[in-house]
Amino acid sequence: MSAVLAESPVLTPVTDEDLALAVHAVRVHAPELWPQGRACRSERVPYPCRLAGWADATIHAAGFTEEQFGEPA
Repeated sequence: MSAVLAESPVLTPVTDEDLALAVHAVRVHAPELWPQGRACRSERVPYPCRLAGWADATIHAAGFTEEQFGEPA
């Protein structure tokens, strides 16, 4: 059961609102290098956190990659 709760579902088809939230989450929940290893910049838990994992899966389900969105201007 814990494995099921560890994954956030990606609803398909991916809506524009889902995609916008995923892009924001990728930027906010980015990895940072700490002496203990990579951690989520926002949550300070091992990277990828649940939201970063959901965002990555949602972006890929929409047919994109994180690199296509880049950093905000």
